[in-house]
Amino acid sequence: MSDPASKAVNDPSRPLRKRRSFLSQAAALGGAGLMGTLASGVRQAAWAQGSDAPEKKEVKIGFIPLTDCASVVMASVLKLDEKYGVKIIPTKEASWAGVRDKLVNGELDMAHVLWGLIYGVQMGVGGPKKDMAILMNLNHNGQAISLSKKLADKGAVDGASLAKLMATEKREYTFAQTFPTGTHAMWLYYWLAASGVNPMKDVKVITVPPPQMVANMRVGNMDGFCVGEPWNHRAIADGIGITAVTTQDIWKDHPEKALGTQLDFVKKNPNTCRAVMAAILEASKWIDAGLSNKNKMAETIADRAYVNTSVDVINQRILGRYQNGLGKTWDDPNHMKFYNDGAVNFPYLSDGMWFLTQHRRWGLIKEDPDYLAVARQVNQIELYKQAATLAKVPVPKDPMRTSKLSDGVVWDGRDPRKYAGGFRINAA
Repeated sequence: MSDPASKAVNDPSRPLRKRRSFLSQAAALGGAGLMGTLASGVRQAAWAQGSDAPEKKEVKIGFIPLTDCASVVMASVLKLDEKYGVKIIPTKEASWAGVRDKLVNGELDMAHVLWGLIYGVQMGVGGPKKDMAILMNLNHNGQAISLSKKLADKGAVDGASLAKLMATEKREYTFAQTFPTGTHAMWLYYWLAASGVNPMKDVKVITVPPPQMVANMRVGNMDGFCVGEPWNHRAIADGIGITAVTTQDIWKDHPEKALGTQLDFVKKNPNTCRAVMAAILEASKWIDAGLSNKNKMAETIADRAYVNTSVDVINQRILGRYQNGLGKTWDDPNHMKFYNDGAVNFPYLSDGMWFLTQHRRWGLIKEDPDYLAVARQVNQIELYKQAATLAKVPVPKDPMRTSKLSDGVVWDGRDPRKYAGGFRINAA
């Protein structure tokens, strides 16, 4: 759908000199500021041309127009991929279902993708069954649940007040997520359930591609949605929605997008995967290096070729500057992170297992799988460690981590079967 607020950014008559100048500077930064010493460059060149040379030189990576596609895009724009002997070709996609289909049939080599989508395909739910792989995590945090301004005007501004309104004003309430097994569906379901609303019984849930969320809310197709940025901030800017909760308030430093591919692709092209991961790790490091880089990133991905919106819709929340659409503003230290001193990108086994527990909780998978065995097959931890060594990124010692979510329940991956079956509100 067209994006009215983007007209100024995407007007063909707008001078392109500034953007071209930045892209030239960015390439220079990729060549100078991030290349390291000459010795390091020589070493990497030798690696790229030797026995570990990438098997596939050009790699098509699909992405959805969201702020968290930035590390994939910037690895290409900054030419960090060339350092490792590959060329990343970012490919804009219209929906997560389209990403799934193109990953499964091989039209895409890799994708900026939802963790839960990869695990859903692995388990044969939400699409055809295929052995899949997660190479690395791309970002933490930075999504949100928005409620319509109409609901907010009736007092529904958070989970508790939404549940109260639903109890007193009986009708069908419709909420949107972006893919049935994906991250946004799981954040939405978890939040509703923690507020006493059963997402399987008490509301109607629909699937809407991220760039179409705001337009659909504008015409009244849903009461709320969960999506990545910049679309929650855009709903506020357009005066049609409010932010009820950020996903980092549901789970601080939660896994969000991953770099995903087919397992067969990994087996056939391990050197290519390692090279792409190393380039994206460096891009992640560059984005989180400071205010200037984040602003330059926002200007780049706002372009029509990527997210297709105005820069100011992206650059506020990427800096942690939040507003809820009701007059409240705050600085959130737990905003979207791409690197965070190396804490973001490791593909924790427990992160993958968590999505399986929620798929089980909501009846998407009918029996408890061997949670740990599935995660070990999907998450390419050893390959990640090799890429992290190339990019000089620290690696955690433990492939499991512990988190306390907003309802006070602790997740540590030790007993996933008990965890999945322990929620009062579920699909049963």
